[in-house]
Amino acid sequence: MEFGFTTAAYVVAAVLFILSLGGLSGQESAKRAVWYGIVGMAIAVLATLIGPGAGLWWLSLVLIAGGAAVGYQLATRVEMTQMPELVAIMHSLVGLAAVFVGFNADIMINTASSLYAEHGGVLGAVGPDGHTAIGLPKEVHDSLSAFGQLVAKKSSVEITILRIELALGIWIGAVTFTGSVVAYGKLSGSSSKLPFEIDTAAKKLPGGHILNAGAAALSLLFLIMYLGGSGSWTLVLLTLLALFIGYHLIMGIGGADMPVVVSMLNSYSGWAAAAIGFSLGNDLLIVVGALVGSSGAILSYIMCKAMNRNFVSVILGGFGGGGGPQMEVEGEMVAIEADGVASALNEADSVIIVPGYGMAVAQAQQNVAELTRKLRAKGKEVRFGIHPVAGRLPGHMNVLLAEAKVPYDIVLEMDEINDDFPSTDVTIIIGSNDIVNPAAQDDPNSPIAGMPVLEVWKAKQTFVMKRGQGTGYSGIENPLFFKDNTRMFYGDAKESLDKLLPMID
Repeated sequence: MEFGFTTAAYVVAAVLFILSLGGLSGQESAKRAVWYGIVGMAIAVLATLIGPGAGLWWLSLVLIAGGAAVGYQLATRVEMTQMPELVAIMHSLVGLAAVFVGFNADIMINTASSLYAEHGGVLGAVGPDGHTAIGLPKEVHDSLSAFGQLVAKKSSVEITILRIELALGIWIGAVTFTGSVVAYGKLSGSSSKLPFEIDTAAKKLPGGHILNAGAAALSLLFLIMYLGGSGSWTLVLLTLLALFIGYHLIMGIGGADMPVVVSMLNSYSGWAAAAIGFSLGNDLLIVVGALVGSSGAILSYIMCKAMNRNFVSVILGGFGGGGGPQMEVEGEMVAIEADGVASALNEADSVIIVPGYGMAVAQAQQNVAELTRKLRAKGKEVRFGIHPVAGRLPGHMNVLLAEAKVPYDIVLEMDEINDDFPSTDVTIIIGSNDIVNPAAQDDPNSPIAGMPVLEVWKAKQTFVMKRGQGTGYSGIENPLFFKDNTRMFYGDAKESLDKLLPMID
């Protein structure tokens, strides 16, 4: 009965998780999709608590309450601008959990093996009937945890498979852990709570990719030694190597590729969760891990195509990147005040707004929504152009605009709107750099060469809302700022819009 209820609950939860992932593909269905995920997780937790092998109720409830309290604090305090680094640090916890579960499985195998030896048996030995001979006194067998009893009943082949699963789970989890911590540091910069600061530049130790390849080869060697019975020390060394790979791999990826990195680490955390599921014999963890792992990998591939990046190159730490010196930018940036921008908007018939991370930092989405409402009330055509990697997280800008209640039908993807810039009177860029950088098309040596961008410079007038003359997050100079039809509207985006809004008549 218990097994039947747990299996049925896991099936329902898995279906809800699938519906949740499917619903997240559209803004209109995203809110409903989140609730599918919440209900699915609640069912999964309940089924696990009352299912076979349940125990340590008080500890479980304390941990659930503690996790809920932390989650509530994060949900109420973390701003949307901090969501990318929050996602990254959450991925690190999944990786760390996989490491702990893997070592716990190894300890349980060693414990069961020692108990067998004490009572004259061998773990994994199979009796004449073809089934595993337990070979332990009932009181000793019953004293084991549910997972320990599961291990004690495995055959030698099953024990070997379990060792492979736990080793893979530890390796993937360790790579995810340090990789996610580094990604968090790169995304949060000087505001990072890490004891050391990580900048956005791609950095590698001498030897670069050879070090990563060597560490991966040694990891494989220690895996073979572990499976050969050399002892748990090989597992410890394998973990240390994986921790190094995760650190060095993500350190070697520049800030411009961070959205892909976050998505890829999401995929890694999914595969780590699947490995945990195999180790624990939990079907739901396997299904959910596979869903997250595969969807994260697919999203990363789509984003790489959107950025004209080689998928393998990015996940291997920018292998093969780098070219000659970048083109020199000629001309000067010409500033404009709020009254000049207002005059252009009042005279324009069509406007395209391109939001970026600067809008998120300034929390200017409500002001942008108000500007949109005022312009549309005057009969002007207003649309938004969204690049697939705008901001520092997939869908970052879409979420902000949805929060500000900007109509979904005027928020268009890059491919839908790029051809319309030549016929557009005014384009306003709010805190974007790389996604509107013409160097992607004109400079073969640019770090973003070949990346599809929003061709905002083709509009009749282009206004760039920017805090200052810096190069932005990725450190790449933008020739757009020097073009004849571009004017720089300097200042905090929210404050600049506060000045602009009363002038729209």
